[in-house]
Amino acid sequence: MSRDMTERENTNVANDPPVTAVASRRVKPGCEKEFEEWVSGITAAASGFPGYLGSNNFRPSDSDDDEYQIVFSFDHASNLRAWQNSEERRRWNERARPLIYEEPKVRILTGLETWFTLPSKKGAPPPPRYKMATITWLAVFPLATLVFMVLDPLLGSAPVALRTLFFTLVMVTLMTYIVMPRMTRLFSFWLYPKEKK
Repeated sequence: MSRDMTERENTNVANDPPVTAVASRRVKPGCEKEFEEWVSGITAAASGFPGYLGSNNFRPSDSDDDEYQIVFSFDHASNLRAWQNSEERRRWNERARPLIYEEPKVRILTGLETWFTLPSKKGAPPPPRYKMATITWLAVFPLATLVFMVLDPLLGSAPVALRTLFFTLVMVTLMTYIVMPRMTRLFSFWLYPKEKK
């Protein structure tokens, strides 16, 4: 691969990065079941669009809360924009209008900051860096140990670059889609302490 082509690809990634959209919707009392069916429908529709990586639905944290948060991840910002501007998404949002109080609040996030976006609320500051570092370390240490134990017998004699490639691929995938969403919820009491009244 030529140097010019590599530089163009790096520029494209920088200009069109992976993104996550977090949509917050306040659901009317008694409409929760119908809203969750709507969530299943809109996420299924989004999965048919290019670049779709996955989604999660976060229910309200307690009975006094009426806000759901739906997370959509896409491989590039341009693919997320295509979904957001699509007629399909517009139709699904029209169906949700009778179930919610207001238009959804949508945040667009890039990079690993998405590990710590939930269950935060719209406008809430991110957790302090020392808390994010602590939770990340608590997740990385046991996971890295486990991944090393599993991959070493399989790839122990492979070149260092190949072992590193597989290790980082497995680690980033597990951290992004499985481990960190659960760690963020588990430690939400510490990451996002409730304000004292």
